[in-house]
Formats: sequence, C-alpha cells, structure tokens
Amino acid sequence: MQLGNYFTENNIFVAPMAGVTDRPFRTLCKKLGAGYAVSEMVTSRPDLINSVKTQRKLNHVGESGLISVQIAGTEPTAMAEAALFNIERGAQIIDINMGCPAKKVCNKWAGSALMQDEPLAASIIEAVVNASASQGVPVTLKMRTGWSEEVKNASRIALLAQSIGVQMITIHGRTRELGYKGFAEYDTIAHVKSILKIPVVANGDIDSPEKAALVLAKTGADAVMVGRAAMGRPWIFREITHYLETGRLLAPPLIAEVKSLMLEHLEDHYSLYGDVMGVRSARKHIGWYVKGLPGYESFKMAMNALVGTDEQLTAVGNYFDTLAERSDRMPTATIDISEKVYE
Repeated sequence: MQLGNYFTENNIFVAPMAGVTDRPFRTLCKKLGAGYAVSEMVTSRPDLINSVKTQRKLNHVGESGLISVQIAGTEPTAMAEAALFNIERGAQIIDINMGCPAKKVCNKWAGSALMQDEPLAASIIEAVVNASASQGVPVTLKMRTGWSEEVKNASRIALLAQSIGVQMITIHGRTRELGYKGFAEYDTIAHVKSILKIPVVANGDIDSPEKAALVLAKTGADAVMVGRAAMGRPWIFREITHYLETGRLLAPPLIAEVKSLMLEHLEDHYSLYGDVMGVRSARKHIGWYVKGLPGYESFKMAMNALVGTDEQLTAVGNYFDTLAERSDRMPTATIDISEKVYE
C-alpha cells in the first residue's frame, strides 16, 4: 500500500495501543510479519512534550520499516506543531487519533470525542495535513464508526478527511459509546470503503487468520489492523499473512522460538525503559505471553516479586524450558481480547 512516497510491507498492520505499542513491541511485530505499525498515542500538549514518558514514545532508535506516529489533541495549532515536532524526530507518517475511547482522553475532547464536533475535527485535520505536507509527510486518520449508535458519522468525517488530503483512514468497528463491549461491526467500514478513493483499514476484534480473511472479504478494506490479539502473541501477523497467501494455517510456534523472542523483547524493553522501570513495565508483557499456559498463575505471582533484569530473564527462560519438556510447540492459542487497552 502506498502512503505518499512510502510503501507498507503488506496489508497486516499493528494498531496503536496505549502502553503497549512502544518501539520494542513494534519492532518485534514487524519482525514477525506486520507490514506497518503505528506508535502509541503521543500528546500534542507543549507542557508534556519533553516529559520522560513522551520522550520514550518518541524513541525510534533502530526501528525498522515505516515510522508512523499517532498524535492526539484538541487544538489545531498545537496538533500542527506536534506533527512537525515528531517529523523532526523521525516520523515518516503522522496519524491523527480520532478513535481513542478512554474517558481521560474524551473528557478533554480529544480522541473519539472529536467525532462529536465535525468543524473542529476538520480544522485539526487541515492544520495537521498542511503542516505535514510542508515536510512531504503523509497524514492518516484513525477513528470509530461514530460517537454512539444514534450518531454514526464515520462516512461524513471520512469524506471530509479525504477532501482535505488524508491519505489513509482506519476505522474501528465500534462507536465510542461501546468502548470494547459487544462486537465490532463491519458494515460501516464497508460503506466507508465504498465511497472513498483512498485506502481504508479495518480494525476491531481481528483475533485470528480466519477472522482477518473474513473482515477483508466483508468490508473490501485494503488492510486489517490487529490490536489486542497481538499482545503476548506477536506471531499472529505471520499467521495471518500465511493464511491469506495459502489458505492454510501455520502450526503454533516452537516453544524454543517463543523463549528466544521473549528474551529478545525483554532486552530491548530494558534498553528503552532502564532496569528499574523496565522490570516493572515488562511484567504485563510477560503476563500476556504466558496467560493460560501451564502454571501461569504461580509463575505470574513469582514474576511480580522479582526486581532485577537478570532475575526476570532467568525466570522466563526457565519457565519456557520447563514448558518445552512437555511439548515442542506452543498450545493452540485461545485469545482473550477483553484487556482494557485503548486503540
């Protein structure tokens, strides 16, 4: 898929997720078959742009593939400045967040709350597109089907965004009101695809190769974006790619490979967050990898008591060595996408 002067590797994308899609996670997903990944949301507030937390989000050192940064905010000028700030720091694509349902974001009229104010949304889109175009950088947009079942205005905003110059639109198949309850619907995405000339990406509840194929067929979308189903299962991207190309399912990964991937992920994670914060923030990733596996609960309790990187690495290695004594491959995945992670 072409975005400005750039091309994605394939049409299986990683969704931006707060507290998840940092540089180490994006790097791993790309290594395992994702054709494109968007950073977790970066604020446009000038008073927060130099905070440690934001600076970590802006770290793209050694990141392969296209570098896409998602920005969020409520002021057109601040959003334009945030776009330029991120472009100066390596962003090749700027993504506007109009899809996050989190109350702390929506209460400030950012994220999916912008879908309630179409004139403001248009002003923000125009400001960001104009600023980014001055640097030759394409702009994309991620949104929901609408604010509520009564206000499904994705089609209007999509047409508006296309007319201003947005080059790709991603739609999560739920309203903001739904959050992550119920099930994603794809009819709205299909309608938006039918009226646009630019690429459309379908997002929401895509948790298996079969579901990815079904959503692509139902919506006619140019790509699918996978979010929560990739947490602890980053190899889902190669599974989807293989299924779309061959119609056959890949065998579950070897336990030895998963061990190696996890240790590599943890080392990269520590390099970004430092030893103390790295150990703490890595616990959630480790928990996602081992959830539902034999001895999960006791392992998780022991893991939460460890405070050193070497201890954490050793515990993970030993756990998977023990698991490998039972079988050479991971058990067939049962995916739980109920985690409250904001895409």
